[in-house]
Amino acid sequence: MKKLFVFAAFAIGLAAMSFTHTTNYSVDTAASNIVWKGYKVTGEHTGNVKVKSGSFITDHGKILGGSFLIDMNSIACTDLQGEYGDKLVGHLKADDFFGVAKFPTSELVLTRVSPVDSKGNYRVVANLTIKEKTREVKFNANITEAAGALTATGKIVVDRSDFDIKYGSGSFFDGLGDKTIYDEFDLTVNIVAKM
Repeated sequence: MKKLFVFAAFAIGLAAMSFTHTTNYSVDTAASNIVWKGYKVTGEHTGNVKVKSGSFITDHGKILGGSFLIDMNSIACTDLQGEYGDKLVGHLKADDFFGVAKFPTSELVLTRVSPVDSKGNYRVVANLTIKEKTREVKFNANITEAAGALTATGKIVVDRSDFDIKYGSGSFFDGLGDKTIYDEFDLTVNIVAKM
């Protein structure tokens, strides 16, 4: 009886192995990019931030998860040039925004990736960590595979007040008027990952 149980357990293990084929795709940081856009009463600003590292895990083409480190020191502004652009970037890196000297990276960890259709559209639930504060975010993404590479695109709306980023926020201060900077900002993500 004992031998039969051992054999059955071994057979189940072999069957499980035959049906599981996980593949790890590492992020191509040179081909990947994140575009940020922030809004204020009098307008908006936009720029880029780079992905430092990351990976996707798949099983027979199904996305199981992934995690990505964002290089906060790479924050750049694309709608302002020269002194004004440098001033904005300096402010974003300062302690009253992202505090990049103390918090040089942010992280996005995918916790649930649910297919919406057969065209590579997914509903994603993830944990976003900024300044050592982690909050759940939900967003739509398109993830496709071709020639050994995964391409993922999506737009994440982030509420900075969730991460205690208070500067110019009407959620924390009264009477800001046209100096108000809205809490929500957009991250448009374009990730390329390869086997």
